[in-house]
Amino acid sequence: MLFLMNDVVFKLDGVIMDSRLGGERLKALTLPAIIRMGQELFAGEPLVHRQTPERAQRLAALICGKAPMINAAHFTAPAAHCKPHEVTVRFVSLQFELMAELYTLQRAGELDALRADRRVWRRLAA
Repeated sequence: MLFLMNDVVFKLDGVIMDSRLGGERLKALTLPAIIRMGQELFAGEPLVHRQTPERAQRLAALICGKAPMINAAHFTAPAAHCKPHEVTVRFVSLQFELMAELYTLQRAGELDALRADRRVWRRLAA
């Protein structure tokens, strides 16, 4: 499965979940709790999806595990070390064809924040 986090496409197939979050603990974890974890992660390191992609990939796997219809998330921190509640979060469900296109662009080194924004998030003016 492919998952877009901001402007990075992660392949979630085979992502091993931390044993601390296995079984009942994972079941007890709610989507709002996972969102809060993501906000805390991005508040401390706004480019976590690029600087420590394994952490962002694990977050993507948690989101997907709780809400399988979501395959893209955008976390926006106004500044490094901001308060977690200042990090905005947006989720979308993208068509498979678009995800495959983004993944192909990424593998070719052509996926960047601007291209991802234009194709998915549409935050910037045209």
